[in-house]
Amino acid sequence: MSVSCRFERSLLNHEENETIRATHHPAIYDHDVEALKALRVRLRQMRDKERTLTRQKQREVRGKAEPRGASFPGTPEQPLHRKQVFAAAMKRVNKELARIQKLEARTAMWRPLGAHSLSTARHNLCHIRRLAILLMRACNHFRARVAEQKFLLAGPVESRKQRRSRKRCATREIRARTDKARSHDLTHS
Repeated sequence: MSVSCRFERSLLNHEENETIRATHHPAIYDHDVEALKALRVRLRQMRDKERTLTRQKQREVRGKAEPRGASFPGTPEQPLHRKQVFAAAMKRVNKELARIQKLEARTAMWRPLGAHSLSTARHNLCHIRRLAILLMRACNHFRARVAEQKFLLAGPVESRKQRRSRKRCATREIRARTDKARSHDLTHS
């Protein structure tokens, strides 16, 4: 669920708000991987705490648990909204970490190509492209063979007109058999 920043600020205290603000668009790019991992741990703890409070309040409403302290909100909605805010922030941090890891993996893959001469790098790149094209062709050939086998097993494709005439013929044959059986029963009884 998408939540506005103003609504987030209304739910959180100053310290929590600063933590959440660090997960939004321009500020999240200022963190390195270790800072993002520490932020993820902190957000997970906050989310788990709110989840516990929400479940406790829901149990109280159903009458299955004793009420907690006086500072606890009266309905389970506020801790539920706070939990959603922390979960959304954790999603943003996880996506940023995944983006950084993909970027590092991509640069690590191309680093050996840059270590050689430019012609060697181009040769390797052409070789990789050729292998990718061959693999795609093999996959497409396999898919075409599977589709062909399905088509052959399904039999000929008939039009609506052909299906109707086949059904009419089958109905006529059934009627003819039943009429023949009735006449046979009448003559022999």
